[in-house]
Amino acid sequence: MSLRLGDTVPNFTQASTAGEIDFYEWAGDSWVVLFSHPADFTPVCTTELGEVAKLKPEFDKRGVKALALSVDNVESHQAWVGDIEETQHTNLNYPILADSDRKVSDLYDMIHPNANNTLTVRSVFIIDPSKKLRLTLTYPASTGRNFDELLRVIDSLQLTDHYSVATPANWKDGEDCVIVPSIQDPEELKQKFPKGYEAVKPYLRMTPQPNK
Repeated sequence: MSLRLGDTVPNFTQASTAGEIDFYEWAGDSWVVLFSHPADFTPVCTTELGEVAKLKPEFDKRGVKALALSVDNVESHQAWVGDIEETQHTNLNYPILADSDRKVSDLYDMIHPNANNTLTVRSVFIIDPSKKLRLTLTYPASTGRNFDELLRVIDSLQLTDHYSVATPANWKDGEDCVIVPSIQDPEELKQKFPKGYEAVKPYLRMTPQPNK
C-alpha cells in the first residue's frame, strides 16, 4: 500500500555506506529527506548526490538529515561514492542505503511497474521528527531533482507547524504569508499577527512572516 501524507512511515533496518541503519534510531528527532535512485553509476543521480552533499550546511540549519537509497550493494555504493566525489568536487557526507533486496523500496512504494518493472523510480520523502510523511515527489529518471525546492518546502513546513499561516505560490523564506481561514476573531488576529495584515479578500489575508 502506498504511503499518504500524514501517515507514520515504516521503520526498517538496512545496510548502508555508514553501516547498518535502524531508520527510527538514526533519524532521532530530526527531519529527514529520503531520496531514491534507480541504480549506481547513473549520470543524473551522480549530480544529485553531489548537490545534496554541497547543501549539507543548509540541511543542518533546518535540523534535517539526508538519506539516499539505491538498489545496489554497499561495495558498489562505495565505488560510486569515489566517482561522485571526483566528478562533483565534494565529499559525500550522508549515507546511501543498500537496498539490493528491495525491502525499503517495497515498504515505501518506490517501484512503479509501468515506469520500470525492476528499478526504483526517483522518489523523495520529507519526514518530520514524529516520523510522519509530510511531502512526496516522484521524478522520472530523465529529470534531475530541484533540491532548492525541497529546502523551500521544508522552510514552509517548519514555519506553518508553529504559526497559523500558510505559504502562497512561489513563497520563499522571508516573504509574506497567508493567514489561515480558521482564525476570524479580531482579538486573536491582533495577538497572533502584531505586524498587522492586509485583507485582499475576506478569505485572503496577507501578513509579514511571523518569525522574521
